[in-house]
Amino acid sequence: MVGVRNRATALLPGLVLCAAVALVSTLISRQVPLLSAMLLAIVAGMALRNTGLIPASAEAGIALSGRTLLRLGVVLLGLRLSIGAVLALGWGAVAVIALTVATVFLGTLGLGRLMGVARATCLLTATGTAICGAAAVAGMSAVVHPGPGARRDEVEQAATTAVATVTLFGTLAVLLAPLAVGALGLPAVPAGVWVGASVHEVGQVTAAAGAISGEVLDAAVVAKLGRVVLLAPLVALVGLVEGRRARREEQRRVERSEVGAVLEGAAVPHPSRTAPVVPLFVLGFLAAVMLRSAAGGVIPPWLLAGADAVSGLLLTMAMCAMGAGVDLRRLARTGLPALGLGAGAAAIAAVVSLVGVLVMVG
Repeated sequence: MVGVRNRATALLPGLVLCAAVALVSTLISRQVPLLSAMLLAIVAGMALRNTGLIPASAEAGIALSGRTLLRLGVVLLGLRLSIGAVLALGWGAVAVIALTVATVFLGTLGLGRLMGVARATCLLTATGTAICGAAAVAGMSAVVHPGPGARRDEVEQAATTAVATVTLFGTLAVLLAPLAVGALGLPAVPAGVWVGASVHEVGQVTAAAGAISGEVLDAAVVAKLGRVVLLAPLVALVGLVEGRRARREEQRRVERSEVGAVLEGAAVPHPSRTAPVVPLFVLGFLAAVMLRSAAGGVIPPWLLAGADAVSGLLLTMAMCAMGAGVDLRRLARTGLPALGLGAGAAAIAAVVSLVGVLVMVG
């Protein structure tokens, strides 16, 4: 009992710090919807870290926020989603959503490789643009491997860069999408599917579609949530690939050390190997989606609203923790190529989804 109390005491300062930043960021975002709460939390975390204002006593709680609370927030995100509502848009819309997610993800990875952008930044920018902005970046960051000789904080740097770029271009889409829909003369449902399939954040989709009409808003939100459903299989797939990659790198490192040990006449240890598994938080996310899809009419609205609010708070706390792991000088050196990558990813999303809507959605 004493150990548990000591552990809780050690975690409390960092958790309080992240929660305070998340609450303030959320309040500001509600007053100024174009400002993402998660982006504000990242900026606050960066500012606190790089001005030396984070006390040593807060480090344990910050680390917990960036790992455990992040995963719990992603699990609760699944309660937003109903597969039946997505399918009600029609198979044409479902095809547009799937095509857009796949093309944006793979296209961004290819573009990033051509531009020489770091692999982690490519993966996280591709996920944030293809799925749902900062929340998707947070979910994917949990399974991205830093690479040989790299530190875990380099993934946090990449996540911060990715959140900044997807937020920037998602915000531009909020301003441009209503003008584009009007210029193209799209009917309500195709317009909603296009906005939902191309704009990054759920809040940004709501703002852009709501500026057009209520009917466009309804279709856009459902299309957007259809993209969010694909977060779990995408994270699971990348997690398996990253896990195998990490094991290969570790095996090469062990083999090199074994050769040295043999030459020196020392004993050679043989570490045990584990089979790749889907991260538990991804399974939790899928379970939450299934629960909402099967029992959405039974779950009280206040419970769903509460889960949504808690999920947003936890993910925003995790963003604060990520920001607290960022070295601004290194970010300044790597930010410009990542900005170009974000612009390219946003363009791919807009063009592919528009073509898909014109061809497959009546």
